[in-house]
Amino acid sequence: MNFVPLKSGKTVEGADIEAFCNEVKGQKHVYLLAGVHGDEVEGVYCLEQLFKWLKQVENIEYPIIVIPLLNVDGYRTGTRLNSHGVDLNRNLPSACWALEFTEGKYNPGPKPFSEPENLFLKKLFEKYTPSIMISFHSWKPMINFNGSCKGLAEFIATYNSYPVKSDVGHPTPGSLGNYLPQAYSAPVITLEFPVLEGETMMLKDIWKENETAMREMILSLDNFIS
Repeated sequence: MNFVPLKSGKTVEGADIEAFCNEVKGQKHVYLLAGVHGDEVEGVYCLEQLFKWLKQVENIEYPIIVIPLLNVDGYRTGTRLNSHGVDLNRNLPSACWALEFTEGKYNPGPKPFSEPENLFLKKLFEKYTPSIMISFHSWKPMINFNGSCKGLAEFIATYNSYPVKSDVGHPTPGSLGNYLPQAYSAPVITLEFPVLEGETMMLKDIWKENETAMREMILSLDNFIS
């Protein structure tokens, strides 16, 4: 499958944010996104591996947007937040967005869409309407779902045996999971991969335990999107 580069976005520090689209035409697009938090290298790596495989697949019949790394500045410095010290997954205008926050790592910024990284997402969403978002993160292994995608979450879990959860256990105001179902009726799957610990696990090990799940997710997605 051929993917063409879209016009890049810019980070706070002016770095390019790359995005790619396959050549399948359609009114709504599947989004694959990683690196919202710059210190979550596991999700970035897994999407990188999935993207390599996608380029070799020919039988995908739905439009796909791939954003391999949103928080380029944070990834470079190994920090969760962007260069303004903002959590990009608390900076979107969901109905529950709030200026208050309990820990610095959840800083939502001065207002929704205050950050250039999320303004880039906004432009993409406006031009390429999302049907579903698959967001690659790392924390506790789980498949979090928001909106009408429980069936897909459970399908993925049959391959990687991760817990399926509609609630991560704490509020996430201004997150993609809250924003996209409200703004576009687009459900969100947040894949939380395990975090590397010491020398007992490598990035390739995380991918290996999820490779079949990710490939089957892509090959079966037509059954779960509208």
